[in-house]
Amino acid sequence: MSWKLKSLLLAMMTIALGCGFLHHLVAPEILNFERLHIFLFNLCSGGTLLIYFTEDKPQLSKRGQVFLGLALAFAFCAFMQWYIPALIIPLCLAVITEKVRMTHFDCCFPRALFSRQESVARKFHQAALLCLSLALIFSSPVILNSVYLHWFTIEKLKLDTFFLGFSFPISLISMSVIFSLMRNDGIQITAVFKEAAFWTINLGVIIFFLFILAEFFISQVVIATILFLAVVYILYLYWQKGIRLQQKTFLTSGIMFLLITSITGIAYILLSFSQYYTQEISHPLLRLHAFTALYGWNLSGMAVISRHADFPIQLHSQKLIILHWVTVFILCPLGYFFPLYAILAVVCYCWLLVILFFNHSTVDKRLVFVEDEVLAAPTQTPQT
Repeated sequence: MSWKLKSLLLAMMTIALGCGFLHHLVAPEILNFERLHIFLFNLCSGGTLLIYFTEDKPQLSKRGQVFLGLALAFAFCAFMQWYIPALIIPLCLAVITEKVRMTHFDCCFPRALFSRQESVARKFHQAALLCLSLALIFSSPVILNSVYLHWFTIEKLKLDTFFLGFSFPISLISMSVIFSLMRNDGIQITAVFKEAAFWTINLGVIIFFLFILAEFFISQVVIATILFLAVVYILYLYWQKGIRLQQKTFLTSGIMFLLITSITGIAYILLSFSQYYTQEISHPLLRLHAFTALYGWNLSGMAVISRHADFPIQLHSQKLIILHWVTVFILCPLGYFFPLYAILAVVCYCWLLVILFFNHSTVDKRLVFVEDEVLAAPTQTPQT
């Protein structure tokens, strides 16, 4: 990845977090920066990294540059509530994403998702692109209905809630990286469980979203619990089968963030249907859930795919992981409510990104040896 692209991503992702705290300076009734907070991280940064990782070129391609430019335009139009261009731009972005997907996977219909011969890592990868395309395509009719037509009204389906869906493709590509870095032990039952994990994550999130819209309490708790157990199994599988590379400790930390996200999600559902559902209790829990999901779990995957051509680099440092947890788990939630912590959160987050994007420090030679050994053995090379 070029120095310019790293710097641009650093700027966009830092501004994204900063926008999440601008309610301390500007009242949301005057200007709501929440959309920029969501778009700059999920679509502009995450979507561009997904295109860059899929095309696997030294530099961001012309197609990737157009995607980034249109994503920034979409973010700005949605923020300014210029909905006419916001109806058209996502359709153009979806066309670009589908062209990238069809070129990389050499297919129009994603038949490989249903094939046993396709690795789970590649299935997650194609699902990430497909999910991004569908989210972009559906955003146009959702905007059209919410702003102009008002054909149907669903209390839970607000525009800002729908835009949060752009984070799911990042989650899927993170899963793809994790499964690509697992050893293939040839045991049939493990392959079956990997396949089950793929469908549980993908179908589970879709069904969970539908249950949220329908406000089915018991169903939400059941699906959220199943997703939590699926994440626990993936953590166990990665701990046991994951190849000892520089990425492993950092990605394991990312899965721990995802577990926290799952637990806080279940807790929020239980709270929302109880007598204790008040702003004072629910809002801090929701903020913790959001920050661990975006800047904990999703950032872990984005960091690895952004540097995938640079390894070996130092991503197993305890100091790096501690900085990540302190920033996301402590400073960011506190920063949402207290301005001083918001400043500290942005400074620490920017420092973290500088390390993630530009770090070239000495690595553990034992891990480098293991990586070279694994990559040299065809029987243990993960499918990507």
